[in-house]
Amino acid sequence: MNIVVIGTGYVGLVTGTALAEVGHWVTCVDLDATKVARMRDGESPIYEPGLRDLMRQNILKGRLAFETELSNAMTADSVIFIAVGTPPCADGSANLDYILAAACDVAPFVRAETVVVTKSTVPVGTNDLIADTIALACGTRPMMVSNPEFLREGSAIHDTFYGDRMVVGTAHEEAASVMRDIFEPFSVPIFETDIRSAEMIKYAANAFLATKISFINEMADMCEWKNADIEAVSAGIGMDKRIGSQFLQAGIGYGGSCFPKDTRALLAMAREEGANLPLLDAVEAVNAVRYEKMVEQLLTIHDDLCGKKVAVLGLAFKPNTDDMRDAPSLKIIAQLLEAGASVAAYDPVATMEARGLLPSSVALHDEIDAALFDAEAAIIVTEWQEVKQLDLTVLKAVMRVPVVIDGRNCMDQKRMKEAGIIYRSIGRNHHVRMPVLR
Repeated sequence: MNIVVIGTGYVGLVTGTALAEVGHWVTCVDLDATKVARMRDGESPIYEPGLRDLMRQNILKGRLAFETELSNAMTADSVIFIAVGTPPCADGSANLDYILAAACDVAPFVRAETVVVTKSTVPVGTNDLIADTIALACGTRPMMVSNPEFLREGSAIHDTFYGDRMVVGTAHEEAASVMRDIFEPFSVPIFETDIRSAEMIKYAANAFLATKISFINEMADMCEWKNADIEAVSAGIGMDKRIGSQFLQAGIGYGGSCFPKDTRALLAMAREEGANLPLLDAVEAVNAVRYEKMVEQLLTIHDDLCGKKVAVLGLAFKPNTDDMRDAPSLKIIAQLLEAGASVAAYDPVATMEARGLLPSSVALHDEIDAALFDAEAAIIVTEWQEVKQLDLTVLKAVMRVPVVIDGRNCMDQKRMKEAGIIYRSIGRNHHVRMPVLR
């Protein structure tokens, strides 16, 4: 099929490339001419493992193209995917300016049989608003489809081809049939429903996963108070099929482009109805202060951080991405600077993204040893492989004081102790018997 994807962020570029990979003819449209030029040369503007190679393969096959002008991309039978950003407004609600701008842009090309697919995460009712906007502009109402994405940054290619489900919400059987044809090569189950339920599924899924994270972090605090071990607790409850093991890793909370934005948007939607969501309020409240635990742990070792060098290992909100949106590292670094510490930071891919978000006093390094040199403490914020595989002998040798605060529980406690490193993690008790499944 001929497919036009509007927007080339994480969702749009991954979606367009994957659709080309399974045989569709895809043109991705973006207003940024410099960005489009880079993509035409096979360069991905985002860091996502495997994406650049897939882009290049499909550009060479002639199945993937990039344009700045929508008119150069459209054909009479094009299926239009809208994948532009919906950043949060000051009150937490989703900003629909880019969505409505895209609706106005596609209006001149819309006919009654045109299928317009909303891939962006949008508040419930937005697809109706898009259809109204298009109809007002051109007099024709398209067949709307809500097709929310469930991609994890850093695993987006894998998730596209091996996802749990494709959600398709529409009131039109003709549009549903088109979507089945588009997604048939992926061999991923398709869940068909009404359009508003599809919009809600995306928010509900992210809110539930965020709830699991806040819950397990509170249980980690309880484990510290009661001298239990959160990893044993997580493993034990995760074996219950009603609960599941995913998103039960204690740490410094969630960040990124989805969970914070979507939980706040849900709360904003509730406020619009004159209601509240107490559970999600609590989930947000728990996560909002979770980052403070890192500095609290550090202050159990150093009474005062003034003038001390602290190495922050990892800046991106999670491994295998350069995304700095709502990254816990930003809050942790701000707290360290406020306490008078000097900060040196390391990240293998997010340094350029971070530079514009951090004070100039923060030293950014491309080598982990340089960040650790002469430091009196290190805080692990992102569990990159380069961090997890760090040579502990080197770490102890280059640091002035070998203190490690592990915000991701990614280091082996026994090895840290044997290396003579002062080590703190979250909710773990190295005195308890390690859990064993027989």
